[in-house]
Amino acid sequence: YLDRVPVRPGQRRHGSDNKVESERAEFALDLARRGHRVAVVSGGDPGVFAMATAVLEVASQDTYADVAVRVLPGVTAANAAAARAGAPLGHDYATISLSDRLKPWEVVAGRLRAAATADLVMALYNPGSRSRTWQVGKARDLLLEHRSPDTPVVLGRDVGGPAESVRTVRLGDLEPAEVDMRTILIVGSSQTRWVHRDGDRQIVWTPRRYPED
Repeated sequence: YLDRVPVRPGQRRHGSDNKVESERAEFALDLARRGHRVAVVSGGDPGVFAMATAVLEVASQDTYADVAVRVLPGVTAANAAAARAGAPLGHDYATISLSDRLKPWEVVAGRLRAAATADLVMALYNPGSRSRTWQVGKARDLLLEHRSPDTPVVLGRDVGGPAESVRTVRLGDLEPAEVDMRTILIVGSSQTRWVHRDGDRQIVWTPRRYPED
């Protein structure tokens, strides 16, 4: 993330591992308390599975009561990938993280099941990493209990970056090995449409109008 920030005179950069969010937040707040102007850099929107929560959690301590914290909005991965694919988030949708690092998988599975039962489009963050390789397959199998195998799934990888890749596959054909931490998945609802136009370009959208029973 720091590499994306333009360098300017007087700027000091403090890199860290992405698994030490609380420590990073505390370090930033300590610098600010000493009078420095500090920006905590995060990918996408800082309030969506990112650093805003970690900073505000630490900032809520009495030690940092006099430190002003401002959250600046960004473009989250779901919106960026959706725009590249068309408009799959055109109707109601749920945003769920597949990571079980901070919550049990049973909680993740319960939320997937609830969203699938409600026929919501789903934006699935943190689908896999080097140490988490089975969650995508488990999620796919769970969703297939409620969704057709033909349901479109948008795979957006590194959207906005130099290695950007956006493509759409059938839910039944989703291969966990093709998904990593830099990928976001958008799983369509029963109403999501998927067509080819402009040659081989795939367009995915979810109608705003829902059919009446």
